[in-house]
Amino acid sequence: MDESGSLPFIDEHRLDVAAPPSRVWAALIRVVSRLGGGGILPRILGCDPLHAGPEFVGRVGDAVPGFRVAAVEPERRLELRGRHRFAEYALTFRLDPTGLTAVTHAGFPGLKGRAYRALVISSGAHAVVTRRLLRQVARAAGA
Repeated sequence: MDESGSLPFIDEHRLDVAAPPSRVWAALIRVVSRLGGGGILPRILGCDPLHAGPEFVGRVGDAVPGFRVAAVEPERRLELRGRHRFAEYALTFRLDPTGLTAVTHAGFPGLKGRAYRALVISSGAHAVVTRRLLRQVARAAGA
Protein backbone atom coordinates (compact mmCIF):
# COMPACT_ATOMS: atom_id res chain seq x y z
CA MET A 1 0.00 0.00 0.00
CA ASP A 2 1.09 3.58 -0.55
CA GLU A 3 2.00 5.91 2.28
CA SER A 4 -1.67 6.74 2.82
CA GLY A 5 -2.44 3.00 2.76
CA SER A 6 -4.91 3.10 -0.11
CA LEU A 7 -3.10 1.92 -3.25
CA PRO A 8 -1.14 -1.28 -3.97
CA PHE A 9 2.62 -1.15 -4.54
CA ILE A 10 3.72 -1.33 -8.20
CA ASP A 11 7.47 -0.74 -8.26
CA GLU A 12 10.47 1.17 -6.97
CA HIS A 13 13.43 2.58 -8.91
CA ARG A 14 16.55 4.22 -7.54
CA LEU A 15 19.35 6.21 -9.08
CA ASP A 16 22.52 7.34 -7.32
CA VAL A 17 22.97 11.06 -7.91
CA ALA A 18 26.29 12.81 -7.31
CA ALA A 19 24.74 16.11 -6.26
CA PRO A 20 23.55 17.52 -2.94
CA PRO A 21 19.86 17.02 -2.09
CA SER A 22 19.21 20.76 -2.49
CA ARG A 23 20.27 20.61 -6.16
CA VAL A 24 18.44 17.33 -6.74
CA TRP A 25 15.27 18.82 -5.20
CA ALA A 26 15.43 21.91 -7.42
CA ALA A 27 15.99 19.69 -10.47
CA LEU A 28 13.10 17.41 -9.48
CA ILE A 29 10.72 20.37 -9.23
CA ARG A 30 11.84 21.64 -12.67
CA VAL A 31 11.44 18.22 -14.30
CA VAL A 32 8.05 17.53 -12.69
CA SER A 33 6.82 21.01 -13.69
CA ARG A 34 7.20 19.94 -17.35
CA LEU A 35 5.33 16.61 -17.04
CA GLY A 36 2.36 16.25 -19.35
CA GLY A 37 3.44 19.47 -21.06
CA GLY A 38 0.35 20.18 -23.12
CA GLY A 39 0.35 16.83 -24.89
CA ILE A 40 -2.74 14.98 -26.01
CA LEU A 41 -2.21 11.92 -23.78
CA PRO A 42 -3.70 13.50 -20.61
CA ARG A 43 -6.86 14.33 -22.59
CA ILE A 44 -7.13 10.86 -24.11
CA LEU A 45 -6.72 9.24 -20.68
CA GLY A 46 -9.07 11.72 -18.98
CA CYS A 47 -6.47 12.69 -16.40
CA ASP A 48 -7.41 14.47 -13.20
CA PRO A 49 -5.94 16.97 -12.92
CA LEU A 50 -6.02 17.69 -16.63
CA HIS A 51 -4.26 21.07 -16.56
CA ALA A 52 -1.25 22.50 -14.80
CA GLY A 53 -1.70 25.18 -12.19
CA PRO A 54 -0.36 28.68 -12.79
CA GLU A 55 3.04 27.86 -11.27
CA PHE A 56 4.50 24.56 -10.11
CA VAL A 57 6.88 24.99 -7.20
CA GLY A 58 6.23 21.74 -5.36
CA ARG A 59 3.64 22.88 -2.82
CA VAL A 60 0.70 20.72 -1.73
CA GLY A 61 -2.04 21.28 -4.31
CA ASP A 62 0.30 22.32 -7.16
CA ALA A 63 -0.63 20.45 -10.34
CA VAL A 64 0.69 19.31 -13.70
CA PRO A 65 -1.37 17.25 -16.15
CA GLY A 66 -1.99 13.89 -14.50
CA PHE A 67 -0.52 14.74 -11.09
CA ARG A 68 -1.22 16.90 -8.06
CA VAL A 69 1.18 17.33 -5.11
CA ALA A 70 -0.35 15.40 -2.21
CA ALA A 71 2.49 15.67 0.31
CA VAL A 72 5.84 17.37 0.45
CA GLU A 73 8.91 17.45 2.67
CA PRO A 74 11.30 19.83 0.88
CA GLU A 75 14.57 18.17 -0.13
CA ARG A 76 13.28 14.80 1.21
CA ARG A 77 9.98 13.67 -0.32
CA LEU A 78 7.50 14.70 -3.02
CA GLU A 79 4.29 12.68 -3.35
CA LEU A 80 2.26 13.13 -6.51
CA ARG A 81 -1.23 11.67 -6.96
CA GLY A 82 -3.60 11.49 -9.86
CA ARG A 83 -6.22 9.45 -11.63
CA HIS A 84 -7.62 8.82 -15.06
CA ARG A 85 -10.15 6.55 -16.73
CA PHE A 86 -8.12 3.41 -16.08
CA ALA A 87 -6.17 3.98 -12.86
CA GLU A 88 -5.64 5.86 -9.64
CA TYR A 89 -1.97 6.32 -8.78
CA ALA A 90 0.69 7.82 -6.55
CA LEU A 91 4.28 8.54 -7.53
CA THR A 92 6.53 9.35 -4.58
CA PHE A 93 10.06 10.67 -4.96
CA ARG A 94 12.41 10.24 -2.00
CA LEU A 95 15.73 12.01 -1.79
CA ASP A 96 18.65 11.04 0.42
CA PRO A 97 22.28 12.19 0.50
CA THR A 98 23.30 9.75 -2.24
CA GLY A 99 20.36 9.56 -4.62
CA LEU A 100 16.76 9.65 -5.69
CA THR A 101 14.10 6.93 -5.47
CA ALA A 102 10.74 6.81 -7.27
CA VAL A 103 8.03 4.59 -5.77
CA THR A 104 4.78 3.91 -7.63
CA HIS A 105 1.50 2.72 -6.15
CA ALA A 106 -1.62 2.30 -8.28
CA GLY A 107 -5.00 0.68 -8.55
CA PHE A 108 -6.51 -0.44 -11.86
CA PRO A 109 -10.25 -1.02 -11.41
CA GLY A 110 -12.37 -3.05 -13.78
CA LEU A 111 -11.62 -4.83 -17.03
CA LYS A 112 -10.33 -1.68 -18.73
CA GLY A 113 -8.05 -1.01 -15.76
CA ARG A 114 -6.60 -4.52 -15.96
CA ALA A 115 -6.02 -4.11 -19.70
CA TYR A 116 -4.31 -0.75 -19.10
CA ARG A 117 -2.11 -2.33 -16.41
CA ALA A 118 -1.06 -5.03 -18.88
CA LEU A 119 -0.21 -2.44 -21.54
CA VAL A 120 1.69 -0.05 -19.29
CA ILE A 121 2.96 -1.92 -16.23
CA SER A 122 3.33 -5.56 -17.29
CA SER A 123 4.90 -4.56 -20.61
CA GLY A 124 7.71 -2.73 -18.79
CA ALA A 125 6.83 0.65 -20.33
CA HIS A 126 6.20 2.24 -16.93
CA ALA A 127 9.62 1.13 -15.67
CA VAL A 128 11.33 2.57 -18.76
CA VAL A 129 9.57 5.93 -18.34
CA THR A 130 10.25 6.09 -14.59
CA ARG A 131 13.96 5.35 -14.99
CA ARG A 132 14.15 7.96 -17.76
CA LEU A 133 12.53 10.49 -15.43
CA LEU A 134 15.13 9.76 -12.73
CA ARG A 135 17.95 10.23 -15.25
CA GLN A 136 16.42 13.56 -16.37
CA VAL A 137 16.43 14.78 -12.77
CA ALA A 138 20.06 13.68 -12.30
CA ARG A 139 21.11 15.51 -15.48
CA ALA A 140 19.18 18.63 -14.46
CA ALA A 141 20.96 18.50 -11.07
CA GLY A 142 24.29 18.56 -12.89
CA ALA A 143 25.23 15.06 -11.78
